[in-house]
Amino acid sequence: MKRAIFPGSFDPITLGHYDIIKRGIPLFDEIIVAIGENSKKTYMFSVEQRKRFIEEAFKDDVQVRVMTYKGLTVDFCKDVDADFILRGLRNPADFEFEKAIAHTNRDLAPIETVFLLTSASTSYISSSIVREVIQNNGDYTKLVPASVRI
Repeated sequence: MKRAIFPGSFDPITLGHYDIIKRGIPLFDEIIVAIGENSKKTYMFSVEQRKRFIEEAFKDDVQVRVMTYKGLTVDFCKDVDADFILRGLRNPADFEFEKAIAHTNRDLAPIETVFLLTSASTSYISSSIVREVIQNNGDYTKLVPASVRI
């Protein structure tokens, strides 16, 4: 079975994340959207809310599962028997950052990272932009799946 994890904080999930997951479904038998928990980070949404947003967004996609984890991503990959990490790239800076992480992960475990370029229509969206729009009472609904609309 080709199982990939798509790790992130998803605070909140954006249409960019949604697009990468949807486009990854044909490539893998299963995608685990892995919500990383970091006690040193302050989140806008609780882990339960973030998990619910993602589960609702993919309720009709049986190949998508949502889990939370703490610690190293490669250790989580081993725990769930995943051989692939799925990542989205928005720009050249993302590539440089993600390349270093992918090389490190491959040094730590036999994990391949698969990169998908974001769609042009979502390449500008980030969770931090969405949080800023929400905090300033802007219309964030064009940036997130319907499940995030609070």
